[in-house]
Amino acid sequence: MKHLITLSALWLFLYSTAPAQKRLVFSPGKRVSTTVYQPVDIVFDAGKLPSTNPFDITFGATVTNSSNQSDTIYGFYNGGKEFVLRFNPTKQGDHPFQTFSTVKKLSALKGVIRAEANTDSDIHGRVKVSASAPQKFEYQDGTPYFALPFELDWLFALDIDNPSALPKTTEIVQAVKENGFNQIVMNVYAYETSWKTDATTPRQYSYKDPPYTVFGGTNEKPDFTSLNVSFFKHFDRVIQYVHERGIVAHVMIYVWNKKVNWPAMYSAEDNRYYDYIIKRYQAYPNVIWDVSKEALDYGRCDIPYINERIERTRKLDAYHHLVTVHDYEYCSREPDRVDFISIQNWRPDLYSLSLEAYLKHSNKPVMNIEHGGYEEGPFSTFTGNYTNAEVCLERTYACVFAGVYGSYYWQNTSWDIVIHDIMNPNQTAFRKPRFDYYKHLQQLFSTYEFAKLSPHKPKLTTNSKEGFDNLAFSGYALTDNKALYLYYVPKDNYSIWTNIPKPPSGEVTSSWFNIFTGETTPEVKAKSGGFGMYQSPWKGQSAVLILKAGQ
Repeated sequence: MKHLITLSALWLFLYSTAPAQKRLVFSPGKRVSTTVYQPVDIVFDAGKLPSTNPFDITFGATVTNSSNQSDTIYGFYNGGKEFVLRFNPTKQGDHPFQTFSTVKKLSALKGVIRAEANTDSDIHGRVKVSASAPQKFEYQDGTPYFALPFELDWLFALDIDNPSALPKTTEIVQAVKENGFNQIVMNVYAYETSWKTDATTPRQYSYKDPPYTVFGGTNEKPDFTSLNVSFFKHFDRVIQYVHERGIVAHVMIYVWNKKVNWPAMYSAEDNRYYDYIIKRYQAYPNVIWDVSKEALDYGRCDIPYINERIERTRKLDAYHHLVTVHDYEYCSREPDRVDFISIQNWRPDLYSLSLEAYLKHSNKPVMNIEHGGYEEGPFSTFTGNYTNAEVCLERTYACVFAGVYGSYYWQNTSWDIVIHDIMNPNQTAFRKPRFDYYKHLQQLFSTYEFAKLSPHKPKLTTNSKEGFDNLAFSGYALTDNKALYLYYVPKDNYSIWTNIPKPPSGEVTSSWFNIFTGETTPEVKAKSGGFGMYQSPWKGQSAVLILKAGQ
């Protein structure tokens, strides 16, 4: 019992800290300090505001970095008489700025932001497409980024009624981080799922029908002429905390199937909301923009509208974050408008179709943002087609070994049921989901850098072992095309025959990786150079075979 109390106390300590947003009131001549990749809010008092809608007031600054490059960064209205310039330095040194505005008191104000070196090992700047491997991601500072997303749509709602701390948010985000996930797919706002959920769900875990919206008023009776600044102040805290944990926020700006009352397309109210999101959150280096979840599926919008939203994003976002659309119907028709391809594929031949997508879109990353696997939880909600934890994991491996990034959903965190404390040591009421499986996946591709590997498309037949256009008679291969060969071997395999080029030394070593436990067997020398048969030590379980060819 003493040990349990100690664990509980430690858990509460870890998950009770509030995010440390840097916020400073503007003072002429006063230098503002921060670090590279850490946003800072500079607050301005507008005095008496004109009679126009304050959200329509133009405000921003021209900021010059230490390389004498200037950017136009738009600020935003923050309620009352307050406007905020949120800035994220990407270089060390002084960044002089001068404001501009349609309000005289906010215009032509000068200041300097001093950026020191980043010392946080979790922070690497924004995610971008790798210059050397265009189908892979990396961070702004060049660190490899093996994207492993976790869907958590209602993250915005968990602590909105707690102005001083984020205990629920930090609890679930920490569980996400500890298990290898490094991206959260989230809505700015959602109201209710379009499917029925378990009526026995305890109230503390149900977040449907929130009594607020991103606009003025409520979702049932919105005031589209206004935006809910209180909501966005809370959303700031959420994005800030996710940033501090080194996790990417994959922000879906719209969602059509969660019963949100949205203004009409292209209307002034619609544009105001969309622009506000970009202006307010562009300075967070961990953001990825996603125009809409399942954009074309519900008759709410069309391709020209999505095109226009992307153009707005590119025009307003001074930091050039990645942009995608959670809809392959869109991405496949307008691939040049997005930075990476998002696919939703539930089919049983997932590997083959993922490989087809990888080969088709050879100049940018591909992510299967939803592969139909939704691990089951204690309360029924949307089930998809695959609910078994092991099957969900295997489908993610099928994506990854096709060169495509996968994703993860747990039914009781991904939508409006959020069991935020599921990994708490004291939470014994429910069986815990297998988040830990994905820690091992992240471990594998930290050991063997995903950006240096590509999938191998085999020839149609396996009735000849001549040449190396198969690499194996079964299984799915990733290789650096030099000396490393990884094979995802499904549980159906009794064995796997491989055929790799025989290295000059003649030495090939093999080991096995257990995708469920993270165990790696000791390396052993192969008996027959580049051609041989291998059997997994875990009969009836999917595993990864690792071959290394000596030079």
